[in-house]
Amino acid sequence: MAKRFKAAIIGGSGYGGAEMARRLLMHPDVELVRVASIDHVGEPLGAVHPNLEGATDLVFEDLSPADAAKGCDVVLLALPHKVTAAKVPELIAAGVKIVDMSGDFRLRDAALYEKHYGAKHPHPELLGTFVYGLPELNRAEIKKAKYVASPGCFATTIELALLPLARAGLLDGVVVHVQGITGSSGSGIAPQAGTHHPSRAGNLKTYKPLEHQHVPEIVQTLADAGAKGSEIRFVPVSAPLTRGIFATCFVELPESIDKAKLAAMFDESYAREPFCRRPKARLPEVVAVAGSNYVEVGFAVGPAANGKRTVTCFSASDNLIKGGAGQAIQNMNLVLGVDEKASLEDVGNWP
Repeated sequence: MAKRFKAAIIGGSGYGGAEMARRLLMHPDVELVRVASIDHVGEPLGAVHPNLEGATDLVFEDLSPADAAKGCDVVLLALPHKVTAAKVPELIAAGVKIVDMSGDFRLRDAALYEKHYGAKHPHPELLGTFVYGLPELNRAEIKKAKYVASPGCFATTIELALLPLARAGLLDGVVVHVQGITGSSGSGIAPQAGTHHPSRAGNLKTYKPLEHQHVPEIVQTLADAGAKGSEIRFVPVSAPLTRGIFATCFVELPESIDKAKLAAMFDESYAREPFCRRPKARLPEVVAVAGSNYVEVGFAVGPAANGKRTVTCFSASDNLIKGGAGQAIQNMNLVLGVDEKASLEDVGNWP
């Protein structure tokens, strides 16, 4: 029997940590050996994450990064922004591979990090040493990487809606207007006034309009895909969902870009992607991907006028899986050289 890789999670008490643990506990090639957390120390994973009841004997441990990494091939980080950056140097010194779910190493520009995350980066010298973990764009680089920064949930969903246009050179100097609707689990496990069920159920409201921290990440990624000087005007909306993101991106394109040309662009980008699909008989839906690592993309084409036409690109994902922990596992698989799809091929529930 082939040797299994060993993995640890740091920050395992939140929703992202729970989803990573679930995926690792059924992984054919990787064994979860340790879960570190400053909360619920000594308690079994199943006492905090009910879906893991009886699935493992592991308990939450209060460990230094070096102790968490001991004997491991890879460490997955599910810590908040600004907390992660302080832990990473110790993990680098331990010689372990790292997959990080926070925003601390996605941006390459320290000034942009400070502007959007509200603090100076404690280790700006490490910015740019993590490969941005969007497999649909950076698969080859991820396979060779030692450190991967998994994308944000909104960023993943919006980037995959726009990536075919960026690759075709259609977003150069273009302003894209985006609305993204998200479920409450994206706000984390700690209750807050804005995510408390009575204030969220039956309600829609915006937050951080035109200043969400994922915007520079999206612009950076589209530029890496070939879009020069594009801008994103993004309005996020809080919705009465537990899981799921639905993004609608509005862009003005030349009237020569019709439905057939767009279909060819999207198919060229995603026909061979294991977790990105374009439904042929309908447009993307959250319920079709919730609970899974799949993302759906699609588009609608408006009439031509004055040499232009409005195109709307749509995408739907599960914010905790393809938008978070599932994509982190996908990146881990690539880094370790195992099947990229391992522990991620299950489809979501219906209805």
